[in-house]
Amino acid sequence: MNLLSCSSLIGSFRTGGRLIAHVAFVGAACLLLASQGASIAQESKETSKESSKQESKVQWKRVLPESGLEGWEKTNFGGEGAVEIKDGVLVLMPGEPMTGVNKLGKDFPTENFEMQWQAQRLDGSDFFVGITFPVGKEHCSLIVGGWGGGLVGISSIDGNDASENETASYRNFKNGQWYEFKVRVDAKNITVWIDKEQILEVPRGERKFSVRAEVMRSRPLGYCVFQSKVTVKDWVYRTIDATP
Repeated sequence: MNLLSCSSLIGSFRTGGRLIAHVAFVGAACLLLASQGASIAQESKETSKESSKQESKVQWKRVLPESGLEGWEKTNFGGEGAVEIKDGVLVLMPGEPMTGVNKLGKDFPTENFEMQWQAQRLDGSDFFVGITFPVGKEHCSLIVGGWGGGLVGISSIDGNDASENETASYRNFKNGQWYEFKVRVDAKNITVWIDKEQILEVPRGERKFSVRAEVMRSRPLGYCVFQSKVTVKDWVYRTIDATP
């Protein structure tokens, strides 16, 4: 029963000695329904607030040091350009072909985490995001701006790189413009956002995740670029609730 049906019931009664009793009964039922609806709505609102409070308690942590490469190293790709971290901003100079940094140690989570950062390509025309990260016991890479400047995708899934699997898409990225990225790894999916728009979601299931041979040295967590000058800032991460 809803409020519309209550009104219909009241309107359906004609004349008779029991009219008042019927109207009183239906009116009481409508008031009870309205009260229950308000209570459910309030409970839902409070649950949403509580969920937001729980999430806000998990603090974002910085990925990069304020300056220097403490806890990191320049990735030995061969032909790599200069790297620098100053005031929390990572600067990657063009390499032949790649330049990057990779994290030392094993203190980064492998499950149930999300990270976000901003990046801009100042010069060049190939990928300015080549971020390698753990997925459980495996690893994969998010590529943005590859294969001539516009490809976005995950490398690799079931042996197929970003240009060959279902995550591939193409966008126009302008040099000198900041873009915001977010990656989330949970028990079910790998999810990616660009400028707060969800652009892909990969169900993990029985899929096999790996990295291309060129970025094996980026594991477990690394960032690289291809023949481009790139700056990266506000790179942070946090763990998330593992409960579905």
